Amino acid sequence: MCRAILFLLLVVSMSSDAATGPVRAPLPSPEEISTLPPDGGEEFNRLIFEQSPYLLQHARNPVDWHPWGEEAFAKARAENKPIFLSIGYTTCHWCHVMEHESFEDEEVARAINAGFVPIKVDREERPDIDEVYMTVTQAMTGSGGWPMTVIMSPDKKPFFAGTYFPKTDRPGRSGLLTILGVFQQLWTEQREKLLTESDRVVAFLQSRATATAGELPGAAMLEQAYGHFLQTFDPKNAGFGGAPKFPVPPNLSFLVRYHRRSGEAPAMDMVDRTLTAMRLGGIYDQIGFGVHRYSTDRVWLVPHFEKMLYDQALFVMALTDAYQAGGNPSHAETAREVLRYVLRDLTAPEGGFYSAEDADSEGKEGTFYLWTSREVIEVLGESEGAWFNQLFQIVPEGNFLEEATRAQTGESIPHLREPVPANLRERVEAARRKLFEHRETRVHPQKDDKILTDWNGLMIAALARAAVVFDSKDYEEAATRAADFALTRLRRDDGRLLKRYRAGQAGLSAHLEDYAFLVWGLIELYQASFEPKYLAAALELTEVMNAHFWDSKDGGYFMTADDSEELLVRSKTLYGGAIPSGNAVASLNLARLHRMTGRAELGERVGELLRAFGQSIMDAPYSFPVVLQTIDFLAGPGREIVIAGERGDPAVKDLLAAARKDFRPDQVVLFRPNGENPEIARLAPFTAAQEAIGGKATAYVCENFACKLPVQTVSELEALLHGTDSKP
Repeated sequence: MCRAILFLLLVVSMSSDAATGPVRAPLPSPEEISTLPPDGGEEFNRLIFEQSPYLLQHARNPVDWHPWGEEAFAKARAENKPIFLSIGYTTCHWCHVMEHESFEDEEVARAINAGFVPIKVDREERPDIDEVYMTVTQAMTGSGGWPMTVIMSPDKKPFFAGTYFPKTDRPGRSGLLTILGVFQQLWTEQREKLLTESDRVVAFLQSRATATAGELPGAAMLEQAYGHFLQTFDPKNAGFGGAPKFPVPPNLSFLVRYHRRSGEAPAMDMVDRTLTAMRLGGIYDQIGFGVHRYSTDRVWLVPHFEKMLYDQALFVMALTDAYQAGGNPSHAETAREVLRYVLRDLTAPEGGFYSAEDADSEGKEGTFYLWTSREVIEVLGESEGAWFNQLFQIVPEGNFLEEATRAQTGESIPHLREPVPANLRERVEAARRKLFEHRETRVHPQKDDKILTDWNGLMIAALARAAVVFDSKDYEEAATRAADFALTRLRRDDGRLLKRYRAGQAGLSAHLEDYAFLVWGLIELYQASFEPKYLAAALELTEVMNAHFWDSKDGGYFMTADDSEELLVRSKTLYGGAIPSGNAVASLNLARLHRMTGRAELGERVGELLRAFGQSIMDAPYSFPVVLQTIDFLAGPGREIVIAGERGDPAVKDLLAAARKDFRPDQVVLFRPNGENPEIARLAPFTAAQEAIGGKATAYVCENFACKLPVQTVSELEALLHGTDSKP
């Protein structure tokens, strides 16, 4: 596509010899910002008025950045200029590099400002924009990534796209100044040719915007996906494929479910080995806990050091699933460590969760996380330091290479070769605590302190699941605070969600993922707390999602609402990549809500959704691990368990504990309090008659809405659960 343009330039991906990133001066206070002129004045550009930390990073650039909006497009039309669009996110290392090399450079800024109207977009705030132009970038270059660089007409139609570009030409690749000069000339002399190419791009986007429908996928997809994971598993290093290695925890959660369904030992072995390899590797922060974005190599040693909220949430869910299903205590310990990091470093005072922490500090990637052997000895003492260095592979020459020259720096990424033996854990923990306290004195990476609805939904789900599996009131309370925050500060009076909260302000239209992920969190929170308001909110948000996002013609959910800004296409996708798609999560939500409430329309909707993407699922089921979880759930045998009695009654607690003890992902548990017409009976009418018999705690076990005789003791309930469980 667009060969007439692309032959002019060699469009390649990230360079390995880039400069370090910028060290940032503090931004002015809100009061000072309010006094600035509309264009930001001499020191700032228009981004100074935005809330996104990523956009604010660029507020001092000499590039005359505009936020995405009609003002920028009107200016482009009035001045007859193309748009220079740059998309990235706060913790993106190569975004920092390109800023330092080019967007802070006066020569580059003059070229951009003279020939283009520049627009900056935070992909985390506007995933709808990112989705459209990433599709273009991948089609034009064969790959994608951030920073994303797009040149397009004032009516948003792209004719050039790429990722990172250095300022000037390098062997085998064009520099940004060259690209700017070429396209400024083409816009002046061959504009019609560019516009023709942009029309072809739009036609391509529109052809890709439709889902590939097919038959309702069945349980055969589970076996097919399992075969793929068997083939791609790395038997030496664990994980799947080669370098770079992305964790993709939903793959592991699917394999745990497949093991339970089939009894296939290799499924659980792949999960255990992958989770263990990650915990031992440099991708895991051995000193402060939490998982980094991904490993640049195949051995889990050298990560990209940013820490994303969604990675923590999905990782915890996979660990929790694996622990509950297999009983490996190290998975439970790792899950608790990750949650300790989240509650310590990514939790806002209001109760929501911040988005991420940067890879860079002091202008370099990884600086905060690296150690020299001498520094460890200075903190721990000669003997203890030497022991710790040996255990965590911190060597004098270092195992981390300088980014530009690839030379050894003497700095190391702490990692383990084997799990720490039980008799050394207290010693390791004491040393780790000292090193952590020392590390706290370093310059910290920037924290992306915006609170995103969708990512918060994932963390609510993770905390609520952990609350159940680890019997933790602390995790339940943290999930509750975050859910209450989202339902009050990120929800409008009309019931619609907002996308982002920061510095006391909520804003931006919510996308499909915001609804689907928050509903996921609310379902899990109801299962942990049995507070019916969370189940009610999940149903209400699902109704809003159905009203504003559902494709009434072809099925499936669009990424944007029916009243959102009109882009070149209205995306509808099932594939999610590092994060599950809204459609994938919505499928599981619908299936579970149908089972929990008995509402037929929810069951019908999940079937319509899966059929809308049926052929895509059939072609590559392994690409949709959350959909595989939905298929597993629907394949059953599905079970509804209702515990009736007085809240707080020890007998009720014992029955609930028995119902939730084992890993049974195809069951739902509800609590029916004593009294006439409790709220749960309105939400799930089939529970109305399921009362505590004789005032004693009572358990009702139903399969596909057909119930067994009620029981009142733990032993009777366990016998009933095991007797009706046809799986291994």
